[in-house]
Amino acid sequence: MTVDFLIPPSLAADRPGTLRNIESEFAAIIAPGLRLAFVDRERIRLDGKTILGEVASREVWVAGPGAYVVLKALAFKNRGENKDAYDLFYLLRHFGAGIEDVVARLVPLLDDAEASEAMAVLEKDFSDLDGVGPRRVADFLRGARDEELQADVRGLVLDLAARCKAAKR
Repeated sequence: MTVDFLIPPSLAADRPGTLRNIESEFAAIIAPGLRLAFVDRERIRLDGKTILGEVASREVWVAGPGAYVVLKALAFKNRGENKDAYDLFYLLRHFGAGIEDVVARLVPLLDDAEASEAMAVLEKDFSDLDGVGPRRVADFLRGARDEELQADVRGLVLDLAARCKAAKR
């Protein structure tokens, strides 16, 4: 397993997705929106075996769905990775009882500048059936264009954006 360490931008020279050296052999990826993962978060339980084969169980904090949408949208803007687009789609499709559960956790974050930027990214990159967002999800899952899948991706993301706007009014 690879573990990426993240740090929010805090220096004028920080650029999203680049590394910040913390020590001589330890660096963290600069991740805009990261502070929101400490606002919208949840505790989960991990059960399994350590690398030494010992049975262990621990509770850890993870980003909640609202913060996750912000982090992934900004990562997609800065990296354009197929997996970032897919991760957004997967969360919207599978979190909780439906998209309203994501909206409920995202709306309280929307006064934050980085959350607003994330929503703008989603609306721009996922608004067209052949836009970069829907196409990259199709490429990730199918390795090619898939009009039905792309329509599903577009619809979910635009539904999220519309519901967030309506809830914010």
